[in-house]
Amino acid sequence: MNVKVSNFFSSNWVNGSQNNSLFSRFYFVIFLNLGTVIIFNLIQQQANGLTPLKNQSGVSTKSTDLSEPQSQIKPKSRITKKALNELYIKPNEKIHLVIKLSDRRVYVYQNDKLKTSYPIAIGREGWETPTGTHKVIQKIPNPSWKHPFTGEIIPPGPENPLGERWIGFWTDGTNYIGFHGTPNEETIGQAASHGCVRMLNQDVLALFEKVGIGTTVVVEP
Repeated sequence: MNVKVSNFFSSNWVNGSQNNSLFSRFYFVIFLNLGTVIIFNLIQQQANGLTPLKNQSGVSTKSTDLSEPQSQIKPKSRITKKALNELYIKPNEKIHLVIKLSDRRVYVYQNDKLKTSYPIAIGREGWETPTGTHKVIQKIPNPSWKHPFTGEIIPPGPENPLGERWIGFWTDGTNYIGFHGTPNEETIGQAASHGCVRMLNQDVLALFEKVGIGTTVVVEP
């Protein structure tokens, strides 16, 4: 039994040795090619690892570039915030105006607290300022004025009957009524207009900054 096994391996070794040179050369070529491919891939990986990739738009896709924190926006100083609060109306603040025709004044309420009031001129007999609850529908700085009878247009300037600001709060689709300045400040406190609410120019400038489109305007007798 042992002799047969020994003879079997001896026979195969003799037969295989005849082709040993051919197989050795074949495997050497294969291993050489595989080694070349592996070394080339390692070199490419090292090169790519040192150079951040860029997409077609030229924006870096490197993780450190994409995750770089943005600089924080500095909050406004307390002084700046206070100044802005005085000039502009916040969405959560309830501002409304009350015109008391008998007082010849407009009262400014903020969160139901009286903040200030201004003297006004109101519509004269036959051109009364309409009572009721209205809303601001227009805000126009340096408005032009069209004469209701002649159609003449007066550009912005010291002679403009609307002064420096217009705040409209009523319309019948053709005519408008609102707050405005006036070059005739001596009429303030009187029933002198064609329905509009005249104000001192400095007062209408201040009111213009306090109200917004949609601000409620209540006109009382």
